[in-house]
Amino acid sequence: MDVDAYVAAHNADWLRLERLINRGRRLSGTEIDELVELYQRTATHLSVVRSSSPDPQLVGRLSSLVARGRAAVAGAQAPLWRDVSRFATVSFPAAAYRMRWWWLGNAVLGNLLALALAIWIVHSPEVQSSIATPAEIRDIVDHDFANYYTEHSAASFAFKVWINNAWVSAVALIFGIMLGIPTLFVLLMNQVNLGVMGGLMFASGKGSIFFGLILPHGLLELTAVYLACAGGLKMGWTVVDPGRRTRGQALAEEGRAAVSVAMGLVVVLLVSGLIEGFVTGWVHVTWLRVGIGVVAEAGFLGYVIVLGRRATRRGETGDADLTPDLVPVSG
Repeated sequence: MDVDAYVAAHNADWLRLERLINRGRRLSGTEIDELVELYQRTATHLSVVRSSSPDPQLVGRLSSLVARGRAAVAGAQAPLWRDVSRFATVSFPAAAYRMRWWWLGNAVLGNLLALALAIWIVHSPEVQSSIATPAEIRDIVDHDFANYYTEHSAASFAFKVWINNAWVSAVALIFGIMLGIPTLFVLLMNQVNLGVMGGLMFASGKGSIFFGLILPHGLLELTAVYLACAGGLKMGWTVVDPGRRTRGQALAEEGRAAVSVAMGLVVVLLVSGLIEGFVTGWVHVTWLRVGIGVVAEAGFLGYVIVLGRRATRRGETGDADLTPDLVPVSG
């Protein structure tokens, strides 16, 4: 193949393609059609040159031009940091804020249940004896409860509780599709465990120790569990009452929003796990321990309220953005 003749025959197309690419988004519909046609034509030219000419300079020029043309036609992949930033500032807070009444309801009703159970245990020796023997209760309140946070290294313990809490939250979210019944069971078991332990500690005069060890990590951890249960229950209710949407459409939208919640809770539970592993059992000043937990909880609530309210006012729901990319064309 005569390279010089080939370049002379098609160089005008290549230069025109380069000019259109450089103009970026300022193209009219006709010019976009021309861009697509020239990109396809140049890709064919590159194939011909590769198979017929050993000229590396020409191959390099056309390869670069075709790559830029492909990005202009198909759209360049958004940087990963932009997706992460959008998720952190829009998708997750919007999904959490939209479910705020669901997880506030879980928190109120769940803690009322735990409180009622704890009061019953404190005032009923018979209930206490049905839970464990007096010797076993003494071991729990005097040693086991506090030692639980220090019997393993801080790093391994933080990782262990992170995985466990993430699994519990995932179950609460995923199985919400079964009318929310498994989600209710997760919430019930969580609050029963909290109420039983609180009741035993208070009955033995160790209430301050109980709150001093629960509050640092428990504020954020329980909030995450309530939010996970909120996502599961909302999905379950969507099965019952999809509203004006079809049931399939409603479940798809709520399911994608639940995925946003699940991914966000991975980070939230990581923070609570780090507090439980490195603060709860190892910071010996009670007010400092609790203060760290309060700051973490206040930070999370402020984050959801400020960013979530802003996002929902713009119409965001936490659902994935599935709108296809469209470009203007002529005709």
